[in-house]
Amino acid sequence: MKEGTPMSQTIFDSGAPQDIMAVLANKDARVVLQERLMADHPDATILATKLNIPGPIKNNAALERLFAAGLAQLRALFPAAAVTVAATWHQPTGPEAFWVVALPADQVKRLAVQFEDATALGRLFDADALTAATRDRPLSRTALGFPARRCLICGRPAKDCARSRRHSVAELQAEISRRYWAAFPAAQEDVHAQA
Repeated sequence: MKEGTPMSQTIFDSGAPQDIMAVLANKDARVVLQERLMADHPDATILATKLNIPGPIKNNAALERLFAAGLAQLRALFPAAAVTVAATWHQPTGPEAFWVVALPADQVKRLAVQFEDATALGRLFDADALTAATRDRPLSRTALGFPARRCLICGRPAKDCARSRRHSVAELQAEISRRYWAAFPAAQEDVHAQA
């Protein structure tokens, strides 16, 4: 384990394990909400944001804290008047946020990619810019000239690593935990004090 990470503890030591049925049910609910938001706001872009979390633990206090901090960093990239928070979910399947943004989808996606690529916490997020026009084919990073998302561990294209299962869930969780401890060093001190 990397320096600065508690040896016996990760941020995944607590939380309710989720099975594939819960994850799929949440995905269906997300699609329903996104469709409703696109119908209600046809001239806006819907920014749907969630964490990329491997393994059965998708939410707990640490992940909620990480999500809130990352969401604040993302929000700071947008003009205040352009964003309306439509919904925020705090489900066992993970925290999610849905914003109605009064900017073109390509501009929203560019800001989301900037957040994902330029911040340590942003690398743990997935932010999709959706409109009725892009419903069937959401804007991709590569379509806007950005490189494909990189693996948290080795820097290769993330899809290749995921497809080949190059890294174990434990390795990915350890890296996410390392990033959490780096972002919230006082939380690491709390763990050591409790041990």
